[in-house]
Amino acid sequence: MIGRVKNKAMLFGGLGVLLLVVLVCSLAWGQVTVPISATLAVIGQQLHLPGMQGSDISQEYTSVIWHIRMPRTLVGLLVGAALAVSGAVMQGVFGNSLADPGIIGVSSGAALGAVIAIALGMTAKGIFYLPFFALLGALLAVGVTVTLAMRDGKIPVMVLLLAGVAISMLMGALTSGILTFINEYRLREFLFWTVGGLDYRRWEHVYLAAGPVIIGILILFLLARHLNILVLGDQEARSVGVPVALLRLVLLFVSAVTTATAVCVSGTIGFVGLVVPHIMRLLLGPEHRTLLPACALAGGVFLVACDTLGRLLMPPSEIRVGIMTALLGAPYFLYLLRKAQKGGGLS
Repeated sequence: MIGRVKNKAMLFGGLGVLLLVVLVCSLAWGQVTVPISATLAVIGQQLHLPGMQGSDISQEYTSVIWHIRMPRTLVGLLVGAALAVSGAVMQGVFGNSLADPGIIGVSSGAALGAVIAIALGMTAKGIFYLPFFALLGALLAVGVTVTLAMRDGKIPVMVLLLAGVAISMLMGALTSGILTFINEYRLREFLFWTVGGLDYRRWEHVYLAAGPVIIGILILFLLARHLNILVLGDQEARSVGVPVALLRLVLLFVSAVTTATAVCVSGTIGFVGLVVPHIMRLLLGPEHRTLLPACALAGGVFLVACDTLGRLLMPPSEIRVGIMTALLGAPYFLYLLRKAQKGGGLS
């Protein structure tokens, strides 16, 4: 059992240090191992830090660190933070620790958009077409889910959950139907995307994800106090003047956009939005003003660490990060289910 942390400042400091360590290890370790000193020197040179311009660093190290691993690591940091924060918000909105960012159809919608882009051959025209179609598919799924659940200006949580399950099944059926008509090469391309990975990420992917993810996370941080009130119940929230339906809609929309942006640049990566928020809630408690920033840090640490570990386990090949998160997250998910059976509910 994980105990509650009393000194929250020490926890955030520890997460910050751990994040720096994981980032440096991600940049230094891989098929080509770069010394830590050389890794820091490359970063210093590229950022034009004082005293680092005279360092004699090989062009190979610079290419590996700055042009291959740095975009991959930054995308992992953004995606991990986005999924973890969105997962914490979803768990708060639904009042269930087993809720995750894909519960209202984001992942299935993104998969449908991706398979449409692949089936149309759009991926051969540029790297932005597949993320763009995946983003559109995710937003379409969320929009349909919320529209189906909304009645008389209200969004009942249970109806929203059921609508999300139904839309996910529909999107999955459409995706499977399209897959039966595409050729083997494109089928393999789609399957490669659905596993989820950070390999072959470029600076363009960083630029694509950074804006929506950072803005979305900041908006969720600002709404954390209102989310605390919403968790108490609809009646309690209305009694203090909180517009429940509007707040729930804004939280769902911002979380969906943040998650969709993450999914569209990395593929489907599971369990980050489930495991990380639950552990942080056990450590910090349900106060979202501290929980959400902790989830952002821990989510980035978890995903980048999983990606680094996947590169080291089977050289010269690698285990994709979507597989690593599932291998680590699935046992914890089963633990949550077992805990729910014993305790008669979910915390």
